[in-house]
Amino acid sequence: MAFDDLRSFLETLDQEGQLLHVTDEVMPEPDIAAAANAAARMGESAPALYFDRVTGFTDARIAMNVHGSWANHALALGLPKETGTKDQVDAFIRRWADFPVPPERRDDPPWAEHTMEGDDADIFRVLPLIRLNDGDGGFYIDKAAVVSKDPDDPGNSDKQNVGIYRIEVKGRRRLALQPVPMHDIAQHLHKAEGAGQDLPVAITLGNDPVISIVASTPMKYDENEYELAGALRGAPAPVTAAPLTGLPVPWGSEVVIEGVIEGRKREIEGPFGEFTGHYSGGRTMPVIRIDRISHRSRPVFEHLYLGMPWTEVDHLIAASTCVPLYQQLKKDFPEVQAVNAMYTHGLVVIVSTKKRYGGFAKAVGLRVLTTPHGLGYAATVIVVDEDVDPFDLPQVMWALSTKMNPAGDLIQIPNLPVLELAPQAVTPGIVDKLVIDATTPVAPDRRGNYGNQVHDLPETAAWLERLRQLAARR
Repeated sequence: MAFDDLRSFLETLDQEGQLLHVTDEVMPEPDIAAAANAAARMGESAPALYFDRVTGFTDARIAMNVHGSWANHALALGLPKETGTKDQVDAFIRRWADFPVPPERRDDPPWAEHTMEGDDADIFRVLPLIRLNDGDGGFYIDKAAVVSKDPDDPGNSDKQNVGIYRIEVKGRRRLALQPVPMHDIAQHLHKAEGAGQDLPVAITLGNDPVISIVASTPMKYDENEYELAGALRGAPAPVTAAPLTGLPVPWGSEVVIEGVIEGRKREIEGPFGEFTGHYSGGRTMPVIRIDRISHRSRPVFEHLYLGMPWTEVDHLIAASTCVPLYQQLKKDFPEVQAVNAMYTHGLVVIVSTKKRYGGFAKAVGLRVLTTPHGLGYAATVIVVDEDVDPFDLPQVMWALSTKMNPAGDLIQIPNLPVLELAPQAVTPGIVDKLVIDATTPVAPDRRGNYGNQVHDLPETAAWLERLRQLAARR
């Protein structure tokens, strides 16, 4: 089932028992963020949360933890909520084969019902803003899809970008944005500032669930997120033109904010409780001038709690990080079997692969570091054999325990790029990276004694299914 807006997805979550309506009146701080923090601790079927009685707000409607479990993530992809993690990643890979699916242009978007423009624009009149962690430096918008275009090639839809970036609210018409240097929007801004120009942007909040997934996907610079959304949905993604900037935005959004990133202007932004489980500190960041706000009647503010993993963001970016890495590696190394990049936004990546010859696994690990995602995120890469499931951490630990010899299986590469939020970096943005070869050596590498490995008995798989059926009847 393809969802055209957030509201239809919330209805499905409700019907599937995956949406909790918090009917008591709650305090905006700390109740809403604390509830979302707690929901993430409820396991693989954790529900989304919906608040509409918030002290101090007359008509607040806030949705939290919408993608915050594997059950909700499965429903976002139109899969049964019981679908397991690896099966969801496999479904993502299969649907990627249909990419690209061009979007469908639609008129009369629901977010065009109400408009504020120029000096009348006031974000505080539209969104019930709250802080997420007690050390946050201000109000944040952290689940909006930001749309921009390459200023040097604005007619090329493949070079447009739809990405999720943290945004601090600095005033009723002023925001601060963090464009990580490895992200496409940073390249757009660099080109605009080089030409002495501002960069037009459209910020869309409360999107259909697949838009949020593709906006979190580390695609190549010349790949269109809406075309991936169509492949994942099984139907073209509905888009329309934002009235002020002309940028293509999701048709079903709750709120669309248009404006410009002001060229060569910076302000202090932060601190913010980040996906790393640490505060990011204060840094100078680009600022956005809001020129127009459009919104639905009684808009739903979709927010996302971040903190000590796992939280909603870890489910949102899990499959969407694993799959593009898999596709990019598979193109160069057909021997690659699976990629697990779920842990803390892929700062650790686990790859299973067959080997052509001695040293091959190390080459696969090094290639991870040069992918669009690996450049900014992958700090440690673990490579395991093809019969080790990278999604099964006990198997990965077995491989590390028995296959990895520090004398020759650790490759440390100094002074590589990483996003500045990575807390392990001594100099923000620069870190030593590590490739760990935890595969069985093959010729001409003859180290170790691996001639007599124990394998599962041939009847084990059938017995596993039989035992599961017996257990289900108890």
